[in-house]
Formats: sequence, structure tokens, C-alpha cells
Amino acid sequence: MNSINRFLQMAAVTLLLVIPTVTKAQYVPTPENLKARQEFADSKFGIFIHWGIYSMFAQGEWYLQNYPIDKNEYAKAADAFYPHRFDAKAWVSAIKDAGAKYICFTSRHHDSFSMWDTEQSEYNIVDATPFGRDVIKELAEECHKQGIKLHFYYSHIDWARDEYPIGRTGKNVIGRNYDKADWPAYYDFMNKQLTELLTNYGEIGAIWFDGKWDRDQDSIPFNWQLEEQYEMIHKLQPACLIGNNHHEVPFPGEDIQIFERDLPGENKAGLSGQDVSRLPLETCQTMNGMWGYKLVDQNYKSTETLIRYLVSTAGKGANLLLNVGPQPNGEIPAAALERMKEMGEWLRANGETVYATTAGDIPAQEWGVTTRKDERLFVHIFNCTEKELFLPLDCKVKKAFTYGDKKAIKFKQNKEGVLLTFDEVPTGIDYIVELTTK
Repeated sequence: MNSINRFLQMAAVTLLLVIPTVTKAQYVPTPENLKARQEFADSKFGIFIHWGIYSMFAQGEWYLQNYPIDKNEYAKAADAFYPHRFDAKAWVSAIKDAGAKYICFTSRHHDSFSMWDTEQSEYNIVDATPFGRDVIKELAEECHKQGIKLHFYYSHIDWARDEYPIGRTGKNVIGRNYDKADWPAYYDFMNKQLTELLTNYGEIGAIWFDGKWDRDQDSIPFNWQLEEQYEMIHKLQPACLIGNNHHEVPFPGEDIQIFERDLPGENKAGLSGQDVSRLPLETCQTMNGMWGYKLVDQNYKSTETLIRYLVSTAGKGANLLLNVGPQPNGEIPAAALERMKEMGEWLRANGETVYATTAGDIPAQEWGVTTRKDERLFVHIFNCTEKELFLPLDCKVKKAFTYGDKKAIKFKQNKEGVLLTFDEVPTGIDYIVELTTK
């Protein structure tokens, strides 16, 4: 009898362990979702746009949180928000010319202001500003015309809306009524807004969530009800991908994995220590220091640095989502446009070694990275001080030549790998060698 009881107890424990796994496995992506995942993985380069009334203050997108500001005083900025130089066609054209395949636009950031004509709140760019135009509508129409995918960033948290139960951020905001916290009401508000975004603006490539980390210090884990929200999104648009910048391994229902300010598998910025999944990967990075426009932040990374970061991201099998913060008048800063233009020129010449590639055979090295496309292995050399470069490869190399001018490169192969011998030390932003392998 004791043996039977022990068996039943073990069976019960086993069931408890198995049941959550079964629940997590219930999400089965549709064929159109799987196709969208592959298209996303092949695109390799997108532009992130952080733009809202916070640009008026020119202090970055966290201005409301970082200073003791009254939310009602902050909201008055909307009455002066008149981005008369906003031109959706110019934006999308510049982004397409940069070689980017998609745009991720901040539909609503943590400050609560919505950048479209939402019926869920008058605190939006149409109802609360003299500008009175639905920039998301204009952007969506232009993206569809020019063949650029449109993704929406959407904040799970809200520093100004009283219904959101305050987390570890937003506590500096003055004027909030903590007694009005009402998660069911806020959750309903979010889902109605998401329904608008996925119903009124055509095909949307992805919803990019942010903010779950706001409650990572709660003594009792907070239930964000992500599963139901994800299910709603996939029902509205089955091909729409879902990503969540929660700095954790992907949850059931998520279609891409996001890394913030770091390449997959790295954690230099302290935000991306999570394991790397088998989902399509994306790393988001700023072009200067901030996400939203900041007047004094003119410390833009060089075009060389940005190109190498893009190639290094591809070398990890991931996309680069590179951020720009438009000015309050609606223009993309000239420094950002200059770098985007130069990146586009480089990609027109070398994009084949980036787009639709997978992570290369050799992990990132001090000299550079590798990317692969079928039997073609691209060796991207950033830093090489010798006329020789050893590659620890298992595959058989049939040919070796420079990607640009197809000039043959001498090589020797043994069981340890391949030794490339150059006529002179490789130089330039990215000296690319193509290997034909089998």
C-alpha cells in the first residue's frame, strides 16, 4: 500500500511538472506566420523610430519619468506639438534607401500619448494636438506603397494613466491617483487599442511589446495575461509576429526574440543575459545614445561602426533594429540621415552577404565574423594585421576570392581548417572574402 501511495504521489508531482509544459506548447504558429518569420529573418535590417510629444522637451523618451514632473503639465506639450515637417513619403524613402526592410514605430510609449487616431483616449496626436493628423495612417499607407513592412512598438506600462498599477518606474510622476489602479480596465484599454492598430492600418508585420520588466521586483509575480493578448493578436492577423522586450527567454505565443543594446549571447549592456532561442532574432541599438530625440546627444556612431554592427548582428543570425529619434518638427536628424544614406550605399554593393543569410560557420572573432548563404560562406574581415588568416573550418573549400572584384585568393586546407594568404593586409570597413564550400 505504501508503494502504491508513493507511486501516486510521484505521478501527481509528474503531472504538476508536465501540465505547464503542455500549456506552453499549445501555441502553434499558422503557415502564414511561419512564412512571415522567415521573411523577417531574411530582412536583417530595420529602422526603429522613437517619436512622441517627449521630443518636444528634447530630453529623450523617459523625460516624464526621469524628472519630478506633473503629468498634467507634461500633457500640455501636446497642445504645442505641430510637426509641420513630417513627411511620411520622405521618411519611408530614406529608410528604404538605407537598405532597411522594415520600420518599427512607437505607437504608444510609456508616457501614455498615442500617435494615432485612437477612440480609446483623447490623449492622441489627432485629438490633443493642433497638428490633427494621424501619422500612423500616413506612415502605414506609405509603407504599403513602397514595400516596407511596418511594425508597431506598444508599451505595456503607462506612467500617466491611473488605471495602470504602478510598477518600479513612473514613481516620480506627480499627479497620479494610486487609488484608481484597475488592471482589468487597463488591460481592456490596451486590447482595444491593439485591435485598432491591427484592424485600421492594413497588414502589420509585428507588435513589439515593451515594459514587462516594470514589475520584475514584485514579491508576487504579476500576471500580465500575455497568453490571451497574444492569442487575440494572432486571431486578428495570423501573420503578425509578436516580440516582447522583457529580457527573458521567449514566452509561448512569441514569434521573435529581442535583445536590447547587445548581440544575441552577449550582455555588455546588462539587459540581454537570456538564453538564445531558435526563433528569429533581433537586436535593437541606438544610432547615438538615446532612443527619443535629445538635443545635446550628438554622439552619433560612425557609419563604419554601424555597418560593422549590422554585419556582426547578421553573423549571429539576427536582425539589427537601428534607432532614430525624429525631431519635434517631424524631421529625421541630418546626422542620422547621413549615416542611413551611407549604409544604403554599402548595402547596395554588399547586401548579398547580409540579407537572407544565416549565422556563419565561425563564431565572432577579433578579426571579424562570417555569414552563410547555402554553399557560399562570406568572411567579413574588420581587423587583420597580417597577410594571412586562419579559419577553423570543417567544410571543404573549393574556391576563395574577394567578394567585390572576384579576385582569387590563395588558400591551403588541412584537417584543422583553411589558411588564406593575401597579397596585402586586408583593409577597409569590411573586407569580404567569399568561399565556395561543399
